[in-house]
Amino acid sequence: MVVLNRIYTKTGDAGETALGNGVRVPKTSVRVQAYGTVDEANATIGMARLHADGHLDSRLSSIQNDLFDLGADLCRPCSGEDADADHAPLRVSDSQVSRLETEIDEMNGDLKPLGSFILPGGTALAAHLHLCRTVSRRAERLTVELATAESVNPAALRYLNRLSDWLFVAARIANDRGVGDVLWVPGGNR
Repeated sequence: MVVLNRIYTKTGDAGETALGNGVRVPKTSVRVQAYGTVDEANATIGMARLHADGHLDSRLSSIQNDLFDLGADLCRPCSGEDADADHAPLRVSDSQVSRLETEIDEMNGDLKPLGSFILPGGTALAAHLHLCRTVSRRAERLTVELATAESVNPAALRYLNRLSDWLFVAARIANDRGVGDVLWVPGGNR
């Protein structure tokens, strides 16, 4: 259990932070940027949930919990440095990725195929979900960048890739099952 009885520690005042394994790194490191952007994606989902209800809200709540798992995963390097850890590091699992895939397939089954790209917008919920999608894509890019230099849990990368797809399809559901999608008109303003 996490106990936070003190919010500020002053340990980051010089621009460094501790990873999950205790190693201190600059706050500008790609690892910190990756899990920080996962946190940002989580916050945008919290904003989207203000407009969601029922089943979609419940699924977004599950995703928010997954994103905390993902942040914990990314803040603890996948290396031998955990050999002396008191407990096993929390890692995103393939079952979390599979759940997203199942939900994408279920939601997408109710939608007509697209004949154009979609502009972010429509309902308030759809617009927020598109913002969530773009932030999750940035988190994915940063995590891919991290993976070029350090070992990263492959399921974490797959989760981020599926999440942006999930958010895209959910935005279409929020736009009256695609009826209210705002379609791109190529060259429409020439």
